[in-house]
Amino acid sequence: MSKRPDAERPPASVRVLIVDDHEPWRRWVYAQLASQQQFQVVGEASDGLEAVAKADELKPDLILLDIGLPKLNGLEAATRIAQTHHETKIIFLSNQWETDVVTHALNNGAKGYVLKDDANTELFAAVAAVLQGGRFVSSRLGMKF
Repeated sequence: MSKRPDAERPPASVRVLIVDDHEPWRRWVYAQLASQQQFQVVGEASDGLEAVAKADELKPDLILLDIGLPKLNGLEAATRIAQTHHETKIIFLSNQWETDVVTHALNNGAKGYVLKDDANTELFAAVAAVLQGGRFVSSRLGMKF
């Protein structure tokens, strides 16, 4: 019995940019992604302006983005990134539960929204859904999005 040709190839690498102003949180996200062979963290940013610049420079496949960022908030950074990098997927990792914030996030370029408190159990499900062209919203936010 012969193997399928793709069975011998390593999984495709997903290039990820992590954006959060809280360095310990970035380290945690980095560690989670590093535990999975298919992810390559290509950069980190600690504010919204740096996120836009690094998205331009690095052209990641996926950006994990906080909302409450200095210099330029995550919502505005996502809008700018989505306008010029149509193939880049954006998932917000945030503590903000407000319906209007989540709605705004999902209407300006993001395909996923994960509450930081749920990231331990929902981060990889969100990434998988978004990379496959779907949407993901933390289960505690309900089905209203």
